[in-house]
Amino acid sequence: MAVIYVVEDDRNIQEIETFTLRNVGYGVEGFDLASSFFEALQKEQPDLIILDIMLPDEDGLTVLKRLRSRRETQKIPVIMVTAKTTEIDKVKGLDMGADDYMTKPFGVMELISRVKALLRRSAGPEEKEKHMKMGNILLDREKRAVYVNGEPVELTYKEYELLKLLMVNAGIVTTRDVILDRVWGTDFAGESRTLDMHIKTLRQKLQEEGSMIKTVRNVGYYFGS
Repeated sequence: MAVIYVVEDDRNIQEIETFTLRNVGYGVEGFDLASSFFEALQKEQPDLIILDIMLPDEDGLTVLKRLRSRRETQKIPVIMVTAKTTEIDKVKGLDMGADDYMTKPFGVMELISRVKALLRRSAGPEEKEKHMKMGNILLDREKRAVYVNGEPVELTYKEYELLKLLMVNAGIVTTRDVILDRVWGTDFAGESRTLDMHIKTLRQKLQEEGSMIKTVRNVGYYFGS
């Protein structure tokens, strides 16, 4: 049974979310404060986190940053929830490592659907390989590290996930829609530009090996020599 942590200070919303998810078979714990959430993390790590962006003791984006900076929690899928609706808020949360984004108010069926989809993605079969090497690029999944010619390359969370997806599908064209769904977990307007910028910076950081990321115009990208 998957365990889900709901971090939401609005008790009515928290109760709806926890009741809904428990009703479909998940183990769910609710938290009003970021502090109590982090205390629980020391005892048990969940399979997924639903995180409100507006919390009384700590901003949700700061909580997300802390999660992604820790090796033991950086892989846990996170769905951000907020009343904010502007594109820049969504981009900020996704670029900081959120896997999906929901805007209040939302329906219980949408919540269940997004949770199920994200849990499926996070348990993908490609996670079985601990190391991948192509050309002079080595991707170490256990350390979430990337090396080029034996030298470490500092990648952001999204750059790492993007490179991993392209390497898993090496030699096969991965469409823009698939990349957005697997790496960002959403397809709202504007995210396409974010993908282009991530591809550009990823190529630069990989130096000469960056040329292995090929563009298929109006379709997507593929990884190969």
